[in-house]
Parts: sequence; C-alpha cells; structure tokens
Amino acid sequence: MIITTMTQAIGSTPLFKFTSKDYPIPEKSFIYAKLEHLNPGGSIKDRLGQYLIEEGLKTGKITPQTTIIEPTAGNTGIALALCARQHDLKTIFVVPQKFSLEKQQIMRALGAKVINTPTNQGIKGAIAKSKELAQSIPHSYLPLQFENPLNPQTYYHTLGPEIIQDLSTNLTSFVAGIGSGGTFAGTAKYLKEKIPAIRLVGVEPEGSILNGGEPGPHEIEGIGVEFIPPFFDDLNIDGFETITDKEGFDCTRELARKSGLLVGSSSGAAFVAALREVQRLPNGSQVLTIFPDMADRYLSKGIYL
Repeated sequence: MIITTMTQAIGSTPLFKFTSKDYPIPEKSFIYAKLEHLNPGGSIKDRLGQYLIEEGLKTGKITPQTTIIEPTAGNTGIALALCARQHDLKTIFVVPQKFSLEKQQIMRALGAKVINTPTNQGIKGAIAKSKELAQSIPHSYLPLQFENPLNPQTYYHTLGPEIIQDLSTNLTSFVAGIGSGGTFAGTAKYLKEKIPAIRLVGVEPEGSILNGGEPGPHEIEGIGVEFIPPFFDDLNIDGFETITDKEGFDCTRELARKSGLLVGSSSGAAFVAALREVQRLPNGSQVLTIFPDMADRYLSKGIYL
C-alpha cells in the first residue's frame, strides 16, 4: 500500500482475538478487540477528525481561512490537527490541565495551539472556553464533538461496517468505553440494525455518572462523562460497567505482558468489562470491544509503573 498523505492510512484496523488460552474466557467463547490505536494518529478519533473536516469542507463550514477550535482530552485534537495539515488549516484546542502532557505535545507537534483550562472545571470548562474563543476569532469553526451528530455518524459509516465485514452477524455483545459517546452510539446503532439481539454494554471509570455515581476525579483518560451524551436518546443500552483506576491500569499492563498490546488505560478498562460480560454469557458467546488509543501518550501518568 502506497500513500501520499497520512489520512489515507485511517481505518481498516485489525481485530485481535482473545481466547481461554491466556485469559479467563469460557471455553468456546471469544473476545474480539478492534485495534484502533493502530490508526496513524494513534487513536480511534482519527476517524472523527477526518469525517468532521471532510463534511465541513463539503458544507462550506470550513474554508481556507478557517480556524478549527475544539475542547478535547487530546485524541480528537490530535486527529483534527493531523487531518487539518492536509488542508493547511489552523487549529486551537482547549484541554483541561489534568490530561496527559504527551497528547498536548503531539497536538503542538502537528501545528496546533493548545490552551489549558483548570482541572476542577473538567470538560465543561473546556467547552465554555472554546465557545468564548469562537466568538472572538473570525472564521472559526467549532465542531463540538460532545453534541455534534457527525460524531456518531462517523462510526456508523466507518467502524460499524468494518466490524460486520470481518465478523459477520455472529456477535453476542458490544462492550465499549464511553467518553463523548459518539463511538459507542454510532457503532451500536449500526450493529443493532444488523444484529437485533446484540447486547450493548457501556464502560466508564469511577467518577463518571452513567451508573448513577457522582462526578469525580479518575486517572483513566478518554472515557467517563460529566453529563449524559445526547446521542443515547434512541439507544436501548443493556447496562454499564464501572471500572476502577486500579482495575483499568492493571489490565492495561497485563495486555502488554501477555499479548504485546501497547494500549491506553481506557482499553484496559474496556477489556475488564468485556471479561465480565463474556463470563456471564453462555459458552460460545462472542464479545466485541474497542481499544481506542496507544499507551505512549500516557507514560507520564505511570501507565506501566
């Protein structure tokens, strides 16, 4: 495969098959993980960055004079910056201070300006600051992944079809982390159309509110919500798994040692939840999860210590 831009390498990621050989999976059951950390920007958000910019150009919301502004924990910013390079677009990302230095450095390496907001204001503070900047900067475009319907549409049109192409309609459950909610909602909608009986299970860290808990701090990045994503209105979600920081980080280290998978802690959390799900299902079940990003952007967080 020969490419001329890095965006041409986005998507068509492989699936990793886990069996009872190395993990506590019932005999004849399997867990599959979509290895989204192998996208060129290192995360599943490459799909979103590409989709947002392509749609923005088609609709005229993005022109050569546009400055893209977005609140992000990092991966969406990296993806937008990567895809913006192809069109020589300016990018500004607003990131709460708590998120990893590596992600902020990568955004800057791709030409973006990064503005930090206080940790205690969470992503809501980053959203407010982004809206403020958009009001003062001419020709700005604020995609706002947390409420933009293009977010779930991205995964409905890309990730969902890839999964069905590789696994057909034999899946029992879809288990995935929830941050902005777009990946989960878009993929779940597509899979539900193809496999009506499939179970949908969301994954969150402690300090997220999906299971009725109070919002609070957590070390697992990329998942966890302070408000219910608007994309969930039409989804019949079967349940949520809440994973502790220790469980997520321990599993992340185990995935590296046992399988050579250098993924982030949200992947570890997703795999813990997938193991719980496959263990309560009948033998012969097939569970799909997603590994959203790379471990290298969390080294300063002690992901392997």
